Amino acid sequence: MITLKTSREIDQMRPAGRLVGQILAAVSRQASVGVRLRELDELARELLRDAGATSPFLGYQPASAPVPYPGAICTSVNDAVLHGIPTGYRLRDGDLLSIDCGAQIDGWVGDAAVTVTVGTARPDDQRLVDAAQSALASGIAAAVVGARIGDISAAISTVCRANGYGLNTDFGGHGVGHEMHEAPSIPNDGRPGRGMRLQAGLVIAIEPWFMAGGEDAYVVDPDGWTIRSRDGSRTAHVEHTIAVSDDGPVVLTA
Repeated sequence: MITLKTSREIDQMRPAGRLVGQILAAVSRQASVGVRLRELDELARELLRDAGATSPFLGYQPASAPVPYPGAICTSVNDAVLHGIPTGYRLRDGDLLSIDCGAQIDGWVGDAAVTVTVGTARPDDQRLVDAAQSALASGIAAAVVGARIGDISAAISTVCRANGYGLNTDFGGHGVGHEMHEAPSIPNDGRPGRGMRLQAGLVIAIEPWFMAGGEDAYVVDPDGWTIRSRDGSRTAHVEHTIAVSDDGPVVLTA
């Protein structure tokens, strides 16, 4: 069921969204050569704890997952794009790191993701990240009252296909509220003018994820969580939680 939020409820969602943005910024700064992914997760946990918040990721177990998710954040490196588990892996110069973070405060959730380069950036990686960020901006710009979900999806896929990247619709955007994943689904590919009409009070996460090799397929690691490009190419994942309003889209996780 799709639940529209009141202006007061959207205001109540702002602290969780703001905290997610702060954690992503802090973890991105900490992500340097030699740092273990587990250390980034520990930092996120500390910041959540200090804010009186919890992680909706930690212990999350959908029907498709063999075990509950063990981290407070997702840390996906290079060809891993989604749901990477924070392990003892030490970051290396040139690694491409996607960080996905959620926070829950007073019963409301915020959800966002960034992709950053560790140390020296490769030009091809920077183009990939720039394209993902451009797609996110285009998707957000399309999230206006009276538009349809397909307009958001088409805005994302247009940027992806123009750059020759791979795109898969098995995972994408979603509603956000008291739960991390609510209706409706926001696919990363679609046709303009199709799908549910957007109304003021709809709160959604928009999250493009691209695979540099141009192939649309992915594989899942034996851990049951980590998703990688099937062709082994580098990947990027970005996300914001936004509220649709009469004055245009409002980013809650900036």
